[in-house]
Amino acid sequence: MPDSPALDTAPCSTPIADYAVLGDGRSCALVSRTGSVDWLCLPDFDSPACFAALLGTPENGRWLLTVRDPVSVTRRYLGDSFVLVTTYTTATGTARVVDAMPPGDGRADLVRELEVLHGHVTIEHEWVVRFGYGAYEPWVSRVDDDHRTGRHAIRAVAGPDSLLLRGTRLPRAEDHRHRDVFEASEGERFTFSSTWTPSWGATPPPLSVAHVIATATDSWHDWARQTPYSGPYREPLVRSLLVLRLLSSSTTGGIVAAATTSLPEDFGGERNWDYRYCWLRDAAMTLEALVESGYHDEIVGWRDWLLRAVAGDPEDLQIMYGVDGRRDLPERQLDHLPGYAGSRPVRVGNAAVDQVQNDVLGEVMCALDMARDAGLTETADSWSLQRHLVDALVEHWDRPDRGIWEVRGPERDFVHSRVMSWAAIDRAVRGVEVHGLDGPVEHWKAARDEIHAQVMEHGFDTGLGAFVQYYGAEHTDASLLQMAQVGFIDPTDERFVGTVREIQRTLATKDGFVRRYETEQTGDGLEGDEAPFLVCSFWLVDALARTGETDEAQQLLDTLVGSANDLGLMAEQYDDERARMAGNFPQAFSHLGLVRAVHSLDRATSDRGGLHSAGHHAPGTTSTGTTSTGTTTTGTAEAPSGAPRTRKDAP
Repeated sequence: MPDSPALDTAPCSTPIADYAVLGDGRSCALVSRTGSVDWLCLPDFDSPACFAALLGTPENGRWLLTVRDPVSVTRRYLGDSFVLVTTYTTATGTARVVDAMPPGDGRADLVRELEVLHGHVTIEHEWVVRFGYGAYEPWVSRVDDDHRTGRHAIRAVAGPDSLLLRGTRLPRAEDHRHRDVFEASEGERFTFSSTWTPSWGATPPPLSVAHVIATATDSWHDWARQTPYSGPYREPLVRSLLVLRLLSSSTTGGIVAAATTSLPEDFGGERNWDYRYCWLRDAAMTLEALVESGYHDEIVGWRDWLLRAVAGDPEDLQIMYGVDGRRDLPERQLDHLPGYAGSRPVRVGNAAVDQVQNDVLGEVMCALDMARDAGLTETADSWSLQRHLVDALVEHWDRPDRGIWEVRGPERDFVHSRVMSWAAIDRAVRGVEVHGLDGPVEHWKAARDEIHAQVMEHGFDTGLGAFVQYYGAEHTDASLLQMAQVGFIDPTDERFVGTVREIQRTLATKDGFVRRYETEQTGDGLEGDEAPFLVCSFWLVDALARTGETDEAQQLLDTLVGSANDLGLMAEQYDDERARMAGNFPQAFSHLGLVRAVHSLDRATSDRGGLHSAGHHAPGTTSTGTTSTGTTTTGTAEAPSGAPRTRKDAP
């Protein structure tokens, strides 16, 4: 029997694009092209990882099931699902591995099936469990699993965690791990499963791997087919919607920003953050993308999560929460991990939880406004909470804050924050005037008009011909592309058009990918630079479509869609100069940006009678850009009253 090679001790440098993602509605696993599960947190998205090789080495935990010496590796998802099929071809044979996490069954399992399709191959199987983000070596032992058959399993236990490995071939467990290298021939099939339980809990019965694969595939397919969009971007749009669903907790209703922590925005640098939490901004935008795509069942679950999370004094509103709604998310560094490609520090928790970001309520109110347009009925509690939050915003909207990008430099009068404060109050006004809810509408209108006038006076630089990042700045910011999305300004207004062109001139690469801002001018409190931000790039598509530049918008959208990996997944950023992904993966912000850009271009080409429209329009609007009540959606700078949002995006 061939020996297993020594584990690699170098920091992980597998390209981010080489990972696939699996999920069960509570957590996600990242699987490399070579069959290594390098990241898995159980039982929840924000639980400590038991496989953490992604941010370290194989010694920090991984589950490898692969074929040695392949000459080619191909992979795909089974249709519109997260059931992964990887095919290895060697000089002597071909084998296929199928990976899945069963969704919605209340358990925490990952199943894997390997079948030799042709000839013979050498299989390598290695199960290295390290709890506590790769820090703790568990006690690993063979245990009786089924007294009737005499079958054994391998159990890893440390503190509160237990992971059980079951399979058709588990010959040994030694040195705190399972290793096996063996030859297999055509027709042979091997199945394995890892199951997490509390260390004091009973082990659930074995799963039928074939049944898991079939039911998981059907479950994802049934959900994906609900969207009515049938245009030319259906495949990337559906995959993006699936990612958004994957990042939504089926138990709590919370929506996380990404599946990972500390994948670097600047390789080798310090811009490494934990995104496994529920930002109100990201979650609200995710909800908008789902509703705009015809998914309404998720609305109530997310609103109920929101009510639980933010309940209490409006002054205590946070920008982010745990998946279960908890508030305490202290940031700390994991010094035992070398970081992805040596990028340190590795962080868990996020200190941004304590920041003031005045744009957040705008995102929430816009999402809830869209939900009302889609038919969601407000409860007494849900509207009362919104009223209290808006009333509190009216009192403090003019305070400097950290802005959408969570800068760790000085607080500023960010223009985007003012615009989104306007949007929050505007949607409250709409709640009263369009949906018949109760509220101090004249008081809200006065505050809304004051914000609008202030932004137009202090947020626009006539010499630059564009809106600027913050009052007194001489540079712009990609978040300002949202101004037309939320109806603050007419997209054909020369001030907005000038802003779009200035963003293209100063923040866009030659291929059109857009950076958030100029790091040397923003003073974000960090060293290094970063790659273009994908959601900003999709916002540019949206802005170009709104300004009538549909051909340019479509060309850019094609470029951006092409930056996804072979499975249609996107990270937070994309370095088009080096053709590599950067930042956490997969990222909700990037995928919701794609969804909303597709719909925006679809509406623009439809209005022009173009060939690319599927006849889809935003909830509550007609193809002429008016609401069902006849109110225009242009939202011009001079119009003080609340034009309903003409859609938006971001994390």
